[in-house]
Amino acid sequence: MTNTTVIPRHIAIVMDGNGRWAQQRKRPRLFGHHRGAEAVRSVVKACGRLNVECLTLFAFSSENWKRPEEEVSGLMSLLATALEREAKGLMKHGVRLKFIGDTTAFSEKLQRKIADVEAMTSNGEGLLLQIAANYGGRWDIVQAAQQLLNEQPDIPLTEDSLSGKLSTADVPDPDLFIRTGGERRISNFLLWQLAYSELYFTDTLWPDFDESALLDAIDDFASRQRRFGMTGEQVKETNHA
Repeated sequence: MTNTTVIPRHIAIVMDGNGRWAQQRKRPRLFGHHRGAEAVRSVVKACGRLNVECLTLFAFSSENWKRPEEEVSGLMSLLATALEREAKGLMKHGVRLKFIGDTTAFSEKLQRKIADVEAMTSNGEGLLLQIAANYGGRWDIVQAAQQLLNEQPDIPLTEDSLSGKLSTADVPDPDLFIRTGGERRISNFLLWQLAYSELYFTDTLWPDFDESALLDAIDDFASRQRRFGMTGEQVKETNHA
């Protein structure tokens, strides 16, 4: 049974394995991405029920443009369709949607749809759902540093000042990082923010990742001692106090 007293405030997920899931069934890769969208719905609902504060999903990396043109086009179409289909449900359940990444690379129509749904859900008081799209961790750090250089070129750069310009500046860093699909890499996702996150890797392909699989990851997270540079004894003393 999940230890619901130890729920991560912020969960970040690399949703890997859609293409392989489809190939195993001798179907086109885009079929796997469509099934992956159903897994997103399940995990979002579960996080809302568990009172997770923030869920960040890696939907499209800045490196994914290298994929076949047909797949990229299909992913853009799927994203637009999902925004259209899910907007009212997000509002109903108090989910606030936010995109992080350089969305200026998307079509004007898709950019407008993103902005519309962000505005529609802006008053949501439940889960914050962050979609990382055309996002890269290195890009995030560089754009934050560039903002600081432009705004205050004569003031020394600090960790706090840089953190304040990252695309996730208004949310706590992820407590739990999950990657599905069997790979053991971060893949340029939230490089700065994952410094002290607990990492959880599973062989489960994303379309098969459901609420039960999420609870397994949270149980694993709850069993760990997060020391943040301290000794185990210090952590126990701090928790007791």
